Amino acid sequence: MPDTQDIGGQEEPGWATARTLAEALPFIQVHDRATVVIKYGGHAMGEENVARLFAADAVLLKLLGVRPVVVHGGGPQISRMLERAGVKSTFVHGLRVTDAATMEVAEMVLSGAINKEISNWITKAGATADVRGVGLSGKDAGLITVEKATRTRTDPDSAIEQVVDLGFVGEPTRIDPKLIRSLIDSEDDYIPVIAPIGVSDEGQTFNINADTVAGALAGALKAKRLLLLTDVAGVLDAGGELIRQLNLAEARAAIADGVATGGMIPKLETAIAAVEAGVEAVVIIDGRRPHAMLVELFTQHGAGTLVQA
Repeated sequence: MPDTQDIGGQEEPGWATARTLAEALPFIQVHDRATVVIKYGGHAMGEENVARLFAADAVLLKLLGVRPVVVHGGGPQISRMLERAGVKSTFVHGLRVTDAATMEVAEMVLSGAINKEISNWITKAGATADVRGVGLSGKDAGLITVEKATRTRTDPDSAIEQVVDLGFVGEPTRIDPKLIRSLIDSEDDYIPVIAPIGVSDEGQTFNINADTVAGALAGALKAKRLLLLTDVAGVLDAGGELIRQLNLAEARAAIADGVATGGMIPKLETAIAAVEAGVEAVVIIDGRRPHAMLVELFTQHGAGTLVQA
């Protein structure tokens, strides 16, 4: 007996959806009660309709038994605000050099407008199911303690390696996930939304690469998956084709060989560090594509580039 109903050779509305749900069931069971950290990138959240879809999918993950934790970026939004102020941004290895004025703008944009907007979209999307977004930054409850980040670059004239002062750019030294665990373990359906701002032991505020925050938090939570949503399909090879899977050695080689450039370098560095910290796998996917997270978690072939041991 056929498992679908046909009308004039075409599948009757509803049956395709039912089949998709049935096919997703094994993957739903695999990820039941699993912690999934999602880095929602600045470019991926540039349009309102994309933000709405992201929020709805995050709520659906929660309702399907997943425990999502969102870490958001905001680089393009910070750049626009700085441009209005006549401030030009400089980047080293994908990290924005951050002076005091830039730090003030970054915290205002990240912890303020963007963080609360994403939290609000999630709360609206989850209204009928009482799923709520909770906006936080790394400064809340001692969540992220940082130290000043340092990077080096080679002078093109002298070929001498020089230390670059990145200003108020930090790297996590300590993650205290108690607040996040209390939210995702609660009987109430909260989805934490975290801005990548941290504070040093001396009390100084630092901007942090959002990929780095997501990786450090995923490691501290022993997450099953870290999803890095960005504006590209994943890691591309020299011919522009998507690389679907990398082990840690291959990921390091992609950085060393120049296959990964610009903002993809900190993403792969984050993936490597997260897997080494106990995250089962990291996936770099195009967050602009509708339902990318659902395709990754609940279908056989997934999406983007998967990095694992």
